[in-house]
Amino acid sequence: MRAAILTVSTSRAAGDGDDSSGERLEQFARELGAEIAAREIVTDDREAIAERLRRFSDTDGCALVLTTGGTGVAPRDVTPEATRAVIEREVPGIAEAMREASRAHTRHWMLSRGVAGIRGSTLIINFPGNPRSIGQTAAAVADALPHALALIADTPSEH
Repeated sequence: MRAAILTVSTSRAAGDGDDSSGERLEQFARELGAEIAAREIVTDDREAIAERLRRFSDTDGCALVLTTGGTGVAPRDVTPEATRAVIEREVPGIAEAMREASRAHTRHWMLSRGVAGIRGSTLIINFPGNPRSIGQTAAAVADALPHALALIADTPSEH
């Protein structure tokens, strides 16, 4: 399975600081058995985010695209809008499980607006921007993702 990692951060795109969140998502994708086809950083720009998501899905043939950052309530946080602009079907249970997993760790859990959905045969999931939060939320969805990816690929899978 091919996967792409997209870090959404204007400061990281400008070269400020390490991309710890992207590293954490890459580690998670590898734990799922993915081959990393791409890992990029993009500014908090709706069209730039959407363009990368379309390319990873349509051109690069990734089965899984994981984003980090831009899911909060600040004016610059537009990752969910960019994701909704490119997906064909939403998978709300993934985002709901991720928010629920955050609840025990932060009182601000309900401010996360991340979404998950399908474009063609690609599953796109918005993760929070904090590496620690990525670990917490990834654990909540890890067991379901292989089954989801098999179903999206129309591959036989046990229910």
